[in-house]
Amino acid sequence: MLQALAEEPTAWRHGYELCTELGLHAGTVYPILLRLAERGQIESTWEAQGAPGRPPRHLYRLSTAGAELVAELRRAVEETDTRPAPRTWGAASPGAVG
Repeated sequence: MLQALAEEPTAWRHGYELCTELGLHAGTVYPILLRLAERGQIESTWEAQGAPGRPPRHLYRLSTAGAELVAELRRAVEETDTRPAPRTWGAASPGAVG
């Protein structure tokens, strides 16, 4: 969820948009959004002007604290990433017979 919001951290997003993007049901996404908002990781507001005939909806975006958490998590992943470097195809390996 944080990663999806971090793609455009200043853009306000609808919960439905996040459901669609992440392939998750509303019953999964909205409780996560509520918890992230309670913890200060995201900001939420009401839509200023909704479509005619539709009630206003909540909008969500990454907060400063959320952006800092995303950066910290990305650093932690980079530090613990122990996968071997990708092989450069066509380059001779040391000791290879060619």
